[in-house]
Amino acid sequence: MKVNVAAAQYAIGEPSSFADFLARVEREVATAVAAGAHVVVLPEYLALEAAGALEHATREDFVGSLAALQPLHGDFTALAAELARRHRVYLVAGSFLLEVGGGRYRNRAYFASPDGTLAFQDKLCLTGFERAAQVIEPGDALKVFETAFGRVAIGICYDIEFPLYARAQCEAGARVMLVPSCTDTDAGAHRVRYGCQARAMENQVYVTCAVTAGEAAWSPALDVNTGTAGIYSPVDRGFPSDGVVALARDGWVHAQLDLAALDAFKRDAQVGIFADWPQQQRPAVVRAALEKL
Repeated sequence: MKVNVAAAQYAIGEPSSFADFLARVEREVATAVAAGAHVVVLPEYLALEAAGALEHATREDFVGSLAALQPLHGDFTALAAELARRHRVYLVAGSFLLEVGGGRYRNRAYFASPDGTLAFQDKLCLTGFERAAQVIEPGDALKVFETAFGRVAIGICYDIEFPLYARAQCEAGARVMLVPSCTDTDAGAHRVRYGCQARAMENQVYVTCAVTAGEAAWSPALDVNTGTAGIYSPVDRGFPSDGVVALARDGWVHAQLDLAALDAFKRDAQVGIFADWPQQQRPAVVRAALEKL
């Protein structure tokens, strides 16, 4: 089976209203679908762009803006479900920082299916910025989603830099990983990219990453955005020798993923990294022994 994926390199704007923000998301998804996408990935912190329509004192206060956006959550998720249903696509609708009680928030990526069903993956490991905000908490569940073309998983930005999350998802059958991301330095962007490529290599799967782009001086969270949206593959026979399937141009990156070829390749790969993973867990090597010289 072949599936067309599209990931956004989403330039953060300054919407005049929440309706303006929703209209832009609608246009962006339509653009990806018009290019043939079956799976569309929008970036982490997407919903924070809506804070651009808030009055200045609120939007310049990160925690205040999170509180102000909560009444819009229902409309945001309803649009995600409706767009997936209208276009008959799977849609990662970026992420929304959702209050989960006691003034605490979770960074939640929504995944909508072509019938409008809505699922989610919470971010599991917080960045320094998120910890410093003192109101964001990590998620506590790792998921894999069944789709018409097989199982997929979501790793939100920093989470893709940790191999055991992706390993567990791939052991549960994920063959495609979808990564909504937001970084504000070149170093951060490279960490996420290298994480995506490492997870694709060691699990012998496809990884698709969407990013925020540009500058938004009005926002303490989206002020500077770096990185390039990309689609990555195993580094082995039958795939690009550098593991890079495609990188974004003009706001989107598109590629057709051949899942049948992925399955066939695992039987005839140069190396069996995924199958050989347990070699690291042998009792004699699970910890390094110190030798004095």
